[in-house]
Amino acid sequence: MARLTRKQKEALAKIEKGKLYSITEASALVKDITNTKFDASVDIAVRLGVDPRKANQMVRGVVTLPHGTGKDVKVLALVTPDKEAEAKEAGADYVGLDEYLDKIKSGWTDVDVIVTMPSVMGKLGPLGRVLGPRGLMPNPKTGTVTMDVAKAVSDVKAGKIDFKVDKTGIVHASIGKASFSADKIVDNANELLQTLIKLKPTAAKGTYVKSIYMSSTMSPSVAVDPKIG
Repeated sequence: MARLTRKQKEALAKIEKGKLYSITEASALVKDITNTKFDASVDIAVRLGVDPRKANQMVRGVVTLPHGTGKDVKVLALVTPDKEAEAKEAGADYVGLDEYLDKIKSGWTDVDVIVTMPSVMGKLGPLGRVLGPRGLMPNPKTGTVTMDVAKAVSDVKAGKIDFKVDKTGIVHASIGKASFSADKIVDNANELLQTLIKLKPTAAKGTYVKSIYMSSTMSPSVAVDPKIG
């Protein structure tokens, strides 16, 4: 087992064992125990009382964080020539079609989100093996397959994220940066949690939000009271 550094020990000492913190307390504490030289991401992990193997208990959705993620999201717009100008004006980092499809076939995936049009999805099908595992395949449910390309691009740039419960029943999401004020982290966390609550499947029985943990890159995690969430 790796030895803890002095800073890691100091961070752990600030977390009260067995305590469930409020969102407000956890946001302030995560900022306090983050000691990275770079601007660390603040992440949240929510364990849900669902069985993701069953289609009627799958939880997936999108949320626009009020203060964004703090990350410069690189967007690729795979569009026909008539849509290129609006995609560029909306802030897409890469715009085109066939040349980028060829690049992806060759293994290029240096983007965070891909936005496309319904008419182009047929060309993306064969690239599922490359895009799927990286979470890059556009999906109408997340608003990344649409005729309103400009809105889709600007929404992503403004802090719209998509999330999906993993096979263990946990939703992982980045909700900001350690440089954010605690209030901004609170707002972003609450926006995500309220969205998750609205998406509770009718087939899910018992406790829906089982646990919530907040952490930053390389920091210990802080347990949040799921009743507050």
